[in-house]
Amino acid sequence: MENGAVYSPTTEEDPRSSRGARSGLAAHFSLGRLPPPRRFLKGLQLLLSLLAFICEEVVSQCTLCGGLYFFEFVSCSAFLLSILFLIVYCTSVYDRVDAMKVKSSDFYITLGTGCVFLLASIIFVSTHDRTPVEIAAIVFGFLASLMFLLDFMAMLCEKRREAQLRKSEAPRVEALTEPLNA
Repeated sequence: MENGAVYSPTTEEDPRSSRGARSGLAAHFSLGRLPPPRRFLKGLQLLLSLLAFICEEVVSQCTLCGGLYFFEFVSCSAFLLSILFLIVYCTSVYDRVDAMKVKSSDFYITLGTGCVFLLASIIFVSTHDRTPVEIAAIVFGFLASLMFLLDFMAMLCEKRREAQLRKSEAPRVEALTEPLNA
């Protein structure tokens, strides 16, 4: 007896192996979980925080360096958090974790990052040496913090809409007018 005759009726092909036109990394990457406006905001958060970090890294000397160092930490952290959430939303990781926890974490982390980035930009404005690179970093910092806060507002509006839909879909309980033992 051949091995093919023994195994052919019971062995099935892996359904994940044939993904059609999408293969390789493209098969595991999807932008569909984020609506287009939020996708755009997430991309801008990533880009602007990276640009703020790069411009800050180019600064060669400073007189009051505390603001610069705080801005460096915040811009790098914002960039890394942006990349993390884009990876979670756009890959199969999102399917393996609780979607409500991801959305909740994104909601609070985006708010915190936007506020701290705004604070770091304000502190850096008050301590910078007025070089063009520092001014560029500050501009990118303010724009990045604005994108984080706009994304937070978009998520807040989305949460309110979902709450309104749940409230309107809830079954209405009418008062009982007849006794139960009648």
